Amino acid sequence: MLAFLLAQATVTAPAAPVGAPSNDGRVLGHFAYGDVAPGDLAALPPDMAVHSCRVRREVLPDLQRLIAAAAADPAAGGRILALSCHRSIARQSSVFATGGEGDAEARAISVAPPGHSEHTTGFAVDFAVRPSGDCPDIEACMAALPPARWLLANATRFGFELSFPPGNAQRVKWEPWHWRWVGTGAAVPGAARARFLFAKARAAFPADPGIRPPLVIVLTGQPSPPVIAPPVVEKRKKRRR
Repeated sequence: MLAFLLAQATVTAPAAPVGAPSNDGRVLGHFAYGDVAPGDLAALPPDMAVHSCRVRREVLPDLQRLIAAAAADPAAGGRILALSCHRSIARQSSVFATGGEGDAEARAISVAPPGHSEHTTGFAVDFAVRPSGDCPDIEACMAALPPARWLLANATRFGFELSFPPGNAQRVKWEPWHWRWVGTGAAVPGAARARFLFAKARAAFPADPGIRPPLVIVLTGQPSPPVIAPPVVEKRKKRRR
């Protein structure tokens, strides 16, 4: 699987035909996402990535903090690196055309069709861990490795949530490497935009672990019962005789 991700930088394949949108707008199980403007992207330092990685400028600080925190924490047992970050719709066409096996519907279980990948938004990152032992990148065996377990326990502290948890109802392959950034709070710069873009996905298929706004309960006391005025009885004037 890593081979086709590496090939995406040099191979340009025509977009593969995809199915018609479902009632909720998904195509082959994936929601539609537009491409981010190139000027809104920033590069991650090379020592924090396996390959060149660009993400939204708002994502970069949290991404750097996450990778640095894992490197500094002995409990992580290794390093976490960015493997695949922003992909244009054209690059995603190559990924979808060459990745996976079978027809478009079968490939969509593990690869989003062009125009329907979270990577296109600039808010999603595929992570790799080092050391990885005999586990290739972009494989479920990653989840058993100490750095990946650290990522699972700590990613939400840096605004990242797991888009496709095991057994998800979206029927997308479990991807312990694929995380989307939505910010630790709605007031964080860029978080409102990310949460707007992912609103449908987050509502229909919640991330796990996910970032959820705290429940705010405002106690105002019981409202006073309405005051009902008594009916007005008109007194009839006595007629003089």
